[in-house]
Amino acid sequence: MHIWLEFKRSHFALIGFAILLLFCAIAILAPLLSPYDPNVQNTNAILLPPAWEGNGSISHIFGTDSLGRDVFSRTLYGSRATFGSSVFLVIIALTIGVALGTLAGMNKGIKSSVLNHLLDSLMAVPTLLIAIIIVAILGTGLWNSMWAIVLALIPQFVHQTRTFVREEMKKDYILLDKLDGASSPRIFWASILPGMFELLAVQSTLALSVAIIDISALGFLNLGAQSPVVELGASLSLSLEVAYSAPWLVALPGFCIFLMVLSINVVGEGLRTALRNRLIH
Repeated sequence: MHIWLEFKRSHFALIGFAILLLFCAIAILAPLLSPYDPNVQNTNAILLPPAWEGNGSISHIFGTDSLGRDVFSRTLYGSRATFGSSVFLVIIALTIGVALGTLAGMNKGIKSSVLNHLLDSLMAVPTLLIAIIIVAILGTGLWNSMWAIVLALIPQFVHQTRTFVREEMKKDYILLDKLDGASSPRIFWASILPGMFELLAVQSTLALSVAIIDISALGFLNLGAQSPVVELGASLSLSLEVAYSAPWLVALPGFCIFLMVLSINVVGEGLRTALRNRLIH
């Protein structure tokens, strides 16, 4: 409750949160909101401009593409694929990363040292580059690109969790738990995890924005989603050939990607500020 009171003091954070909720609703309700099937072609309405232009039609609010497909419907489904898959893979990366990071932070020895040095090496490599390498091995496709980004994001969660757990293990209340005979799993669930929620919330927002950019980039490079799957990055790539004659085909998917990343970053910054102010008060 205190975090929410501090969070809503920022109007920009609230606007970003509202936009984020809008994309969540689109991810869930896209089939209900879409006026057309995103892959249905209408040869009588090829490269139809948006409704507000002279040659536009109200039946296709944002116009059609070079195959006569409704741009608004494709943008809804593309947002669903990009945003929904990003949330899904961040949850997976968070779960695996926290588990590995906790093991690395609570244990000592050669295995822990090797894992720590390996993760530190991976942290120096951009996630998109790691994802491209993994996709090159696994093959193209939305699912393969998702697993590639999961594997690229896991080291970040492991690093943050490992550092936090190591610092907490040095504190007196953990020593008291050990003297009381508490096992390592109990120490983690009862003592360490409750204090880790703030760190994970902030790290998750950062990972989500990275995931959206990486999925869009892989789709744009034709390494991610393949037809007939509709994804914003892939839609941008397909629209480049007619970008000069039909700029709306590039503008709408690009604006959606920009709005997703911006809203997530604004919410993440608002959350960090709220947590910091709560600690001060």
